[in-house]
Amino acid sequence: MPKIRIIVVGNTKASFLKEGETLYLKRLRRYTPIEWVEVKPEKITKGAPKERLLTLEGHSINKKLHPRDHLIALDVSGREYSSETLSNRIERLSWKGNPLCFVIGGPLGISKEILGRAHETLSLSRLTLTHEMSRTLLLEQLYRAFTIMKGEKYHK
Repeated sequence: MPKIRIIVVGNTKASFLKEGETLYLKRLRRYTPIEWVEVKPEKITKGAPKERLLTLEGHSINKKLHPRDHLIALDVSGREYSSETLSNRIERLSWKGNPLCFVIGGPLGISKEILGRAHETLSLSRLTLTHEMSRTLLLEQLYRAFTIMKGEKYHK
């Protein structure tokens, strides 16, 4: 199975979401090596240009990327998958042997630089989600994808 790294901007403040992250990271580690990487968010101040803040966060994310990574950026404009299709996609990508690296931006999103560098973009929903909630949802869907691959009962 592929090594998975998830790069997120900032830390999760909501305790119930942090509990979900911890739960699904623990479950996922039974299937594949997984690394959780937090980068420091830029302080959002009144009048600060959004693109400048995103660029600075993008530089921080860029430092955490490895040349062999298959980069998947989470973005509202990304492709939506069913759970089964996401499972199949991850399985096909694992055959290539490159680590999978998912990037979840902060409240402002992800810089154009990182989106441009991404091999693909993924949307978890057409609904607007908080960046913190997106983390837990991604982890749950990755866990579900692995249970589908293994033919386990979790996915119904």
